[in-house]
Amino acid sequence: MHSIRFRSMAFLALLLAVLLLLLNTFPVISSRDAVFEEKRSAMSSRAALLASSLSGLDRLSEAGIGEVLSFLELSDYDRIAVVDETGSPLYDSGNSELPMEDIRRALSGKAVFRSRFGESAFLSSITMPVNGKGVLTGAVYLQERDTERAEGIRAVQGRLRTLSLTIGAVALLVAALFVLLLTRRLQALVRSMHTVASGDYHYRHVISGRDELGKLGEELNRLTEQMDRTESERRRFVADASHELKTPLASIRLLSDSIAQNEQMDPGTMREFVSDIGGEAQRLQRTTEKLLDLSRLDDKVQFVPEPVDLKQAALDAIASLRPLAQEKRVRLRSELEEGCVVMGSRDDMARILFNLVENAIKYNVPEGSVLLRLYGREQQVILSVEDTGIGIPEADRPYIFDRFYRVDKARSREAGGSGLGLSIVHDAVLAQGGSITVGQNKPQGSVFMLSFPRPSAEETGI
Repeated sequence: MHSIRFRSMAFLALLLAVLLLLLNTFPVISSRDAVFEEKRSAMSSRAALLASSLSGLDRLSEAGIGEVLSFLELSDYDRIAVVDETGSPLYDSGNSELPMEDIRRALSGKAVFRSRFGESAFLSSITMPVNGKGVLTGAVYLQERDTERAEGIRAVQGRLRTLSLTIGAVALLVAALFVLLLTRRLQALVRSMHTVASGDYHYRHVISGRDELGKLGEELNRLTEQMDRTESERRRFVADASHELKTPLASIRLLSDSIAQNEQMDPGTMREFVSDIGGEAQRLQRTTEKLLDLSRLDDKVQFVPEPVDLKQAALDAIASLRPLAQEKRVRLRSELEEGCVVMGSRDDMARILFNLVENAIKYNVPEGSVLLRLYGREQQVILSVEDTGIGIPEADRPYIFDRFYRVDKARSREAGGSGLGLSIVHDAVLAQGGSITVGQNKPQGSVFMLSFPRPSAEETGI
């Protein structure tokens, strides 16, 4: 966190320094350039006027130059000089040496303007040729030292510097406060993550804003809630699975101990005990197989979809469960439409149909019935399993697909149910891209409605 804080402050300080540098330099440079252009225009006009006035003389002389200067208002210039065609001074109001490079360029026919912003003044000069009757007769030189404009720009520069320092100090203070608050929120978020990572899924991060960090905190809380639910479901699943496995194991142990401890047990009773042991072993095997099915579905094991004829799968399930239906005195009926093909796993589809029909038989009433309907729509294939059994109370319907959930626990155990069948059906249907709902069958019983996407002819190859 200290590293992020340092880097954030360094970045903001650098950005602020660049902005303040621009604030201090750009206005000054713009003002200076504007003064340069103004000087160029003004001095060029005055030098051209002087050169034009001198060109009317028959020849350049000190007397003639003085007479012309007396008519022109050039007293605001610090130095005025006029040279002949050889560069020799004819008139010079200053004492220092003239810029001979500029003089030579002017005598070649080019006007030369120079200006620079010194420590306390604008130093500007212009050198311009003088042409008398079409012949170059000399050159004029004007020089100006403007301290008033320079002081104005220096004053602006000073005020900008003061303003920049004030803005910089305030901005750095605000930035430091902002970075401090930001890093504190990040630290709180990291602490919350560590708390959740340690296994405290009841903990909730305190949201302190509606920005991106606040949204990140909300996502952390949602993830924690999901992990809390998952952990609760895992613990309940382990407890329920342990109970389901413990019950048949306890029965097997009790029966086997009874056989071992009773040396005088008659053959008929022993066969009955052994048969009960076999029944409990089968129950244990069914529960284990269903747990393995759920584990496979949870792992989302990939399968290669293949065309599955649901009518044939339904007929196979009916054929397999007909002996059970006869034993329970339940009539199996079907209304199966041709051409109801879906893309999925053949084994999973068989498992879905088997579990639904088996449940409909086990939880039915004597002389009841089970009806399988299968029909196609434009984009879907619909499969329903209707029974005339004990039904599912409205309060229990939201939970019937939960693992180990039983509506009638006493009857479920008598029927050999583990509370896993509908969970397997639900997860398998979703894995095939379908959906499943449950409702009440009139006048009594339940109806499970399954819907699968109907594939195109190109997908099925049929």
